[in-house]
Amino acid sequence: MMDDTKQEWQYHGNKPIKGRKLLLLQQSELVLALPLIFRLIPKEQILKRLAWFESSAGSESQFLEISKLLSLVTRKRKQKMDFSVELEQLNLFLNQYFSDYGWRMVRKELAQIKKRKKKSHIELSNDLVYRLKAFMSLKQLDSFDQALDFLLSEVEHIETNVEHKFELADS
Repeated sequence: MMDDTKQEWQYHGNKPIKGRKLLLLQQSELVLALPLIFRLIPKEQILKRLAWFESSAGSESQFLEISKLLSLVTRKRKQKMDFSVELEQLNLFLNQYFSDYGWRMVRKELAQIKKRKKKSHIELSNDLVYRLKAFMSLKQLDSFDQALDFLLSEVEHIETNVEHKFELADS
């Protein structure tokens, strides 16, 4: 495969003094990023979001080259082949295609997608939610995550102590 080296965005305008540097696509982001890029590169999208693209972005040859590289990277990734050269080329084309503002928006959307993928939703009865909220209030916990983590840690602690007592009784 390839390592997850960070290829920096080459700014078209003035490089910002403050804030985080923009990065191009990394190998670890591809599963989430490729559908987003495929969705944003067609001409109809350029017309909807003119500020997101460089003035040359509407060219058919650029679109075809990016599409070809996206497909190649996707295929090589699925076949577990090295695609570092193709990813680097793709990033160079994306850097020419998107404006600084547009790439910032792409990174923002990608961050949102990553965030949504990290969260899970479970259904709880209202009764259990009320009990958890009362427990959170009692223990001064801020989130359901903290409450569940606290409860699971307590159970692990109790189980460890019970096992230890049985070991002492057996010896």
